[in-house]
Amino acid sequence: MTAYEYLRSILTRETVDTGLYSPANVVEGYIRPVITQWAQQYLVGFEPSGSLAKGTANRSGTDVDFFISLHPDTPGTLKQIYDKLFALMHGTEYGAREQNVSIGTKVVGYDVDLVPGRLRSLQRTDHSLYRRNAGTWTQTDIRVHVSQVSRSPYRDEIRLTKLWRNQNGIDFPSFYLELTVMNALQGKPAGNLPDNFLSVLEYLRNRLPNARVVDPANTNNIISDDLTAAGKQTIALLAEASREKRTWGEIVQ
Repeated sequence: MTAYEYLRSILTRETVDTGLYSPANVVEGYIRPVITQWAQQYLVGFEPSGSLAKGTANRSGTDVDFFISLHPDTPGTLKQIYDKLFALMHGTEYGAREQNVSIGTKVVGYDVDLVPGRLRSLQRTDHSLYRRNAGTWTQTDIRVHVSQVSRSPYRDEIRLTKLWRNQNGIDFPSFYLELTVMNALQGKPAGNLPDNFLSVLEYLRNRLPNARVVDPANTNNIISDDLTAAGKQTIALLAEASREKRTWGEIVQ
């Protein structure tokens, strides 16, 4: 088996169902009625927003992300909206855990992240989101995030990098990872999985600690600030160790 065949076989094994019984469709059937009743007339949209929407999900590590778009006139502060959503989910059979901009829950075996955001205006698609870790708010456009990544020719390389991250137990936020892989491979031919994945490891080793990554929907948001210098160095060292492995089976499985 060639290196390409090995990596392709992993991606095939990790393919996520996108049909009628896809994780997103199954979870939505359970959770949409709960959110609709909570948000009432202020609900503008409820749609997949993470790796499933972008085409970068893997079966073994799929969180089902939904973005809750709320009307500009939704009452309360962003923190109050976040806290009310947490209280709602905490009171259901699904449970809840507070995260940075999302509420984590578990629905029929799937880990689910619910991200509430309030539209800036009905004429725009950018939203204000509460950032729990910083105790402040941010402005971004989830649709721009989905569009940027879903149109990338490097989605397979992103999926391999996510598998590598998960198998090494690394803290590397998914959107940060996706943008980093796209930056690492900019200008390289898509589809050459072995060479491209090695290029990603080399980029993580050499460039990640000092690379500045900004939100394509709002350049005031510095995505690379989502990890500490120590966290970036951990990734760089693991990438260096992986790059020195002699077989692909030692790098990613």
